[in-house]
Amino acid sequence: MTVRVPAKVNLQLAVGPAREDGYHDLVNVFHAVSLFDEVTVREARPSAGGGATRVSVHGDIGSHLDRVPLGEDNLAARAARLVAREAGRPDAPVDIRIGKSIPVAGGMAGGSADAAAALVGCDALWGTALGLPRLLELAADLGSDVPFALLGGTAVGTGRGEVLTPLASPGRFHWVFALSGEGLSTPAVFAEYDRLRPDAPEPQGDPALTAALAAGDARALAAALGNDLQAAALSLRPDLSRVLDAGLAAGALAGLVSGSGPTCAFLAGSAEEAAAVARALDASGACERTVTAHGDVPGARPVRS
Repeated sequence: MTVRVPAKVNLQLAVGPAREDGYHDLVNVFHAVSLFDEVTVREARPSAGGGATRVSVHGDIGSHLDRVPLGEDNLAARAARLVAREAGRPDAPVDIRIGKSIPVAGGMAGGSADAAAALVGCDALWGTALGLPRLLELAADLGSDVPFALLGGTAVGTGRGEVLTPLASPGRFHWVFALSGEGLSTPAVFAEYDRLRPDAPEPQGDPALTAALAAGDARALAAALGNDLQAAALSLRPDLSRVLDAGLAAGALAGLVSGSGPTCAFLAGSAEEAAAVARALDASGACERTVTAHGDVPGARPVRS
């Protein structure tokens, strides 16, 4: 069973103070974009040591595949084990093959997307028919970004980001993503945020952003984009400021660090304008490479069996 799953960009990421459990309360507006991983799951022959989940990964040379863990701690492998438990087959061996197009360690939830795809794929493979509500519960156990990868579209996440409310977004928005050759640790970015913002207020949503999405108004959306983690990401990676400046100079309506970075996201007024921004960024040498995409798009979906 093969499942296609999209990357995300955060249109708003409002971050509250650290909680006692180490997490932060968030208001996180997720937007799924047309940059996809494909995850194939299949039953495997039992090994001498009993059930095991095996992970392999492939993709283009710019995907930095060596950063993807291939052992039992891979998030997609953990997802497969959760579904196996639900299916009453905790020792069932499964092979997971991940076709990467979403940047690795890029702030676009590639690992979370792969976990969501593994949930959907294993549910179909074993005929467990868990249903979306149960899959969302399992996804939340795996990580804060995993539930949205199941849902797709545009949604606001609260709590740790896992409590989702879909948002109306009937327009098509065009994006350029400037990719970095060096990853950026999400825990390190949050730790830097805590250092920079010890007095962080409770996160609040932005009605202007919701209205811009509902109207399909790219310029209004550009004015409302925001990421509380951006200052922390730039503190750890000052070179990203050059990327943001280059994208804006090339004509992007707005630019911001995507999630915890290091990918920088630029909103453009049209597909043609996005292509022009991408060409200028590639020529600038400020980033490793660029990709263009549009949003929003659906979440994890089977594409073949």
